[in-house]
Amino acid sequence: MLPSLVRMARTRSYSEAIRLLNTCQSNAATIEAIRKSGGRLNDWAVKEMVDYLRRIGYQPDDLNRLNVVHVTGTKGKGSTSAFTERILRSQIAGGKIGLYTSPHLCAVRERIRVNGEPLSEDEFAKFFFEVWERLEADPKTLTDHTPVFPIYFRLLTLLAFHAFLSLGVDATVLEVGIGGTYDSTNLVPKPIVAGISALGLDHTAVLGNTIESIAKNKGGIYKTGVPALSVKQEAGGEVLAECAAAVGAPFEVVPMIPSTPLGLRGEHQRINASLAVALSRTFLKAEGKTPADVDDVLPASFVKPLADTKWPGRCQTVPQGETTWMLDGAHTVESLQSCGQWAWEKNTGGAPNVLIFNCSGGRQAEQLLGTLLEAGAQTAGTTPAELGKTFDTAIFCTNVTYTDGHFKGDLTAAAIDPDDLAALATQRALRDAWLALNPGFDAERVHAVPSIQHAVNIVRPLGEKRVLVAGSLHLVGGVMEVAGLQDALTME
Repeated sequence: MLPSLVRMARTRSYSEAIRLLNTCQSNAATIEAIRKSGGRLNDWAVKEMVDYLRRIGYQPDDLNRLNVVHVTGTKGKGSTSAFTERILRSQIAGGKIGLYTSPHLCAVRERIRVNGEPLSEDEFAKFFFEVWERLEADPKTLTDHTPVFPIYFRLLTLLAFHAFLSLGVDATVLEVGIGGTYDSTNLVPKPIVAGISALGLDHTAVLGNTIESIAKNKGGIYKTGVPALSVKQEAGGEVLAECAAAVGAPFEVVPMIPSTPLGLRGEHQRINASLAVALSRTFLKAEGKTPADVDDVLPASFVKPLADTKWPGRCQTVPQGETTWMLDGAHTVESLQSCGQWAWEKNTGGAPNVLIFNCSGGRQAEQLLGTLLEAGAQTAGTTPAELGKTFDTAIFCTNVTYTDGHFKGDLTAAAIDPDDLAALATQRALRDAWLALNPGFDAERVHAVPSIQHAVNIVRPLGEKRVLVAGSLHLVGGVMEVAGLQDALTME
């Protein structure tokens, strides 16, 4: 734990709130332990969160006032949450719809939105210090090993609960961070509805984990008497049904909606939109706010909000002068498959010819890059080797924001292994993997660099290029920050 002096507030400003929040980040070793646990962390995870909640003045039953739609899954939980929020906003006239998601791209405030807009800096600081000072005033923790201030994601979850309760939201779309059963969002005794998007062996999976064990963890968000929804799963669906039956939750595999224009690109988004439609329908029925055709597979009044949905940094194209940025935070094998399909679709306006890529340390560089190229080649009707030749430049950078080695405050990442960072070990492994996958590629045009600003500086003189940024949402957010793409962050 950092010295107590560092934890004392100097002012009540937004920048000071971010400084204090960053003292709660876990280091690389702790993050790796969380990943290996599949999001379980420890047997005290939920009990500790309940006690933190008590210390800021609430009981779990208070969270029922938030009217929660709880969403988890391996793939598509963020997109499902975005679709759901947009539908509910269109249906609850004059209402306040809260949305809690992670991670953020450029500013921590993006994680906590009301009617699509992030909390302002003043609002974030106000609610942050109210939570921080309540924890400070009641420092007795549940156990000797429980820190006085919760780790980063737990603190933000407490902040979201406090902000949404203070603002009197009419509905809350609550995205799980990691896993389900042991996640810090899993405190609400009685959500209105809970849903699970597609399951898969994602980047948190380790040796011994199976789809069945992942499904059991995700199914931990199902609650007694609360409608328990899921998309049709390739595997693990029976486990989800068993999880629902074990707690007495009515279980439903949602139907696929017919093809309709969606604000989020990629064929896989129809699966996410289908879950969002079912979640919204169930919510509106429970709250007595139902349109006349609510029982249709796709109610007519849901069509426009689905088409209007925006989810920054996911399959997003942003033109900027001579450069067209193609942004997708895909960071798993499954999501990189979808990214490849999207980036080489004929209707994206053109294929990428520059790549900026990063992934967390210890991951399989060749597998991830190979997946992206194979999916793109299949979509474009060519081979991965031929597709690789269409690139002018490939850049592999860390998630450090600036060339001077500093992060923007909101983008500070204590989870980066300092030894890996100093040696550019991950970036060099990615460079080697790219050259192995693309024999004959000009090695002078493959870069391993220490910051996002280095990468953007390489792109700028290249002239008219289409730049695919992928492998990490933190990377996408950093590029948006450094390249000046903040206007693309809106969900409006």
